Amino acid sequence: MKLQTSFLCIIVIIALVSTTTQSIRFEIESGHTKCIAEDIKSNSMTVGHYSIVNPNEGHPLPESHRITLRVTSSYGNSYHSSENVQSGQFAFQAVEAGDYMACFFAIDHQPPLKFQVEFDWRSGVAAKDWSNVAKKGSVDAMEYELKKLADTITSIHDEMLYLRD
Repeated sequence: MKLQTSFLCIIVIIALVSTTTQSIRFEIESGHTKCIAEDIKSNSMTVGHYSIVNPNEGHPLPESHRITLRVTSSYGNSYHSSENVQSGQFAFQAVEAGDYMACFFAIDHQPPLKFQVEFDWRSGVAAKDWSNVAKKGSVDAMEYELKKLADTITSIHDEMLYLRD
């Protein structure tokens, strides 16, 4: 039984680390919507960064490449809204647990065009900016890693209690 619990903890750690550390890139067509959901625990910090990928590197981004983003909870509460932007970011503390939706609306353009959006959404332990914690606190590398691990362990413990309920 102890071996199974240890194995489950390792799987949870790998899942937490692997799914929360990479940004995604997707294509959206003007006049259309693309939504991404994230299951977030209550009282968890969440941060997001989004930007339109420039198709012509070295040149300014075309004016036609604009999006509107709305982040809402499963209860319909709005946590972020930006209109007609090329990039942005958001951060909030989740009040209720559940699925949060980030919906990207591409501004309608004639003729229709497609462009790519890069989106990085992190919550819980992954949302903390550990490099700034290390700089501000003047802590050495070992203390920094221990604080990071302690926070990860607390998050895993909370998640296991949540799953048990």
